[in-house]
Amino acid sequence: QVQLVESGGGLVQAGGSLRLSCVVSGRTSSTYNMGWFRQAPGKGREFVGAIGWSGDPRTYYADFVKGRFTVSRNDANSMVSLHMNSLKPEDTATYVCAGARSYLRNFASARNYDYWGQGTQVTVSS
Repeated sequence: QVQLVESGGGLVQAGGSLRLSCVVSGRTSSTYNMGWFRQAPGKGREFVGAIGWSGDPRTYYADFVKGRFTVSRNDANSMVSLHMNSLKPEDTATYVCAGARSYLRNFASARNYDYWGQGTQVTVSS
């Protein structure tokens, strides 16, 4: 049973930074493609960023976070991180990490992911 547990959310002022972490347990994280999604109140789930499995760790980002957010992985600790800089009030949302077992042609589609965490809340004040 694969489990994903996020941490690192909180309240931050606009312009500030946060680092979210997602720990993978139950299977070797290095074989999974990992993604981050977010959902704000009253809105649908949207893709934030992703990183390929350890053999092909290319990163992918939504246009609205390019240059501000970075996804990285540390498979020795079974962890994937989302580093968020220059945060804006519109970044306020629940951030959720996800894992996919198979090859992904489209990292931005939530339906391609097999495992999901519970999420961590990020609130950015103006």
